[in-house]
Amino acid sequence: MHRRLIAPGAFAAASLMLAIPASAASFSPGAPGIGDPYYPDYGNGGYDVSHYDLRLKYQPATDELEGTATLLARTTQDLSRFDLDFLLDVSEVRVNGTKASFTTSGEHELEVTPKSPLAKGTSVTVVVRYSGVPSSKQAYGFTSWHRTADGGVGANEPESAWWWFPSNDHPLDKATYDVSVLVPDGSQAISNGTLQSTSARLGWTRWNWRSDKPQATYLATLAVGRFDITTGTTDGGIPVVNAYSKDLGANYGAARASVERTGEIADWLSGYFGPYPFDALGGYVPNTNTGYALETQTRPFYSPRQFANGSNTSVVVHELAHQWYGDLVSVHGWKDIWINEGFARYAQWLWSEHEDEGTAQELADYVYASHPADDTFWTVRPGDPGPENQFDIAVYDRGALALQALRNEIGDEAFFAVLKGWPQKHAYGNASVADFQKYAEEVSGQSLAALFDTWLFQPSKPGTPAARSAAIAKAAATPVQPKSWKKIAATNDVHGG
Repeated sequence: MHRRLIAPGAFAAASLMLAIPASAASFSPGAPGIGDPYYPDYGNGGYDVSHYDLRLKYQPATDELEGTATLLARTTQDLSRFDLDFLLDVSEVRVNGTKASFTTSGEHELEVTPKSPLAKGTSVTVVVRYSGVPSSKQAYGFTSWHRTADGGVGANEPESAWWWFPSNDHPLDKATYDVSVLVPDGSQAISNGTLQSTSARLGWTRWNWRSDKPQATYLATLAVGRFDITTGTTDGGIPVVNAYSKDLGANYGAARASVERTGEIADWLSGYFGPYPFDALGGYVPNTNTGYALETQTRPFYSPRQFANGSNTSVVVHELAHQWYGDLVSVHGWKDIWINEGFARYAQWLWSEHEDEGTAQELADYVYASHPADDTFWTVRPGDPGPENQFDIAVYDRGALALQALRNEIGDEAFFAVLKGWPQKHAYGNASVADFQKYAEEVSGQSLAALFDTWLFQPSKPGTPAARSAAIAKAAATPVQPKSWKKIAATNDVHGG
């Protein structure tokens, strides 16, 4: 028999370990990503944000931004450290009123170590003081901050927050927002939600915006410049605020002729998707050189290029449809992008019907016939396209084609019940393509696995039997191009460069 000898020092250390509560050993860093396979480093683990309070000062002449961001959050694990997604220069971080240490890592991680570990389920207030020139910052070789002649704009998908406020940057972590921006007199600050107030003092004006419904971080936007601002109210009573850069030149008239119809179009969409889900509405057109538009919540961003060939209500329909499909109900993961883009494109097809410029069936037939079987269009799977194809045209057009196939399979009554019921089912939350299939099956009473697999997940063109079964391209002759096609195709780069 051999007795193990323990040195006195080791015995004391062992005794001390026994005295430490077992929970202390469980404190660990939050993950640097929220767990999305498309973007492993986007978002963060260990906490959930409920509110962002952003108090900013911006100088359009130099693109200098100063800010104090206050985040209200709750921990979802025992945290020794946590990350925020952010790019600007940080001078101080406080956690629950006490200074915390911080450093940066990776492309866009701000690592925060609070003075004391944070137990799971704890309410946390994080204050970050920062400054910088957003247009000077890049991550992964690109920027989501658009410098303009009269200021700057934060708008992009799937990321834009890093350039102007620290966040948990993934749609799974929605929050409410207060955005207060101080700008020189003569400039305006446009953001989401309702304009609570403005106040002027000593050559500067402060604009106070509030979004009181859950909002994904990529849907938060900021634009500073010289704008003409219009206000109104929809027939449904929703206040509308639109803004147009004074430097739009020849595109100014077409932009206003399109975006000023926002209230009318939102009321029309509510007939298909249910009541408009937010308490503010509008759009803005800054003088950027980008080509895309974006469904920034309550106030979509439109690039001037969208109106280069004249008025374009179709792009307004697309971005407003996202207020239900994408904003009210957001993706669970970025692979679920069809829930956003296929439905927004299908709304354009419904608008085409409304305008007597081609039915959704005619558009579906045209899409199907326009792409031969060997076209790479069919290799993209809208139900899980991969990050490299997240905004491929197939996600839009093949995605909308899948909806027409669903409509033909389950009939108009069930189909439109699904369209209207889905946003209510997952209001202000997140959902996946699988969730949508399950819901469509519940409403229709039909098994739809084969249909979803054929039209969303197979990397090939659905064959003639499948097309005929779904009442797609039944006629032998090549369908005639619907009148609305060019207008719809003009929006193909809504989320492109």
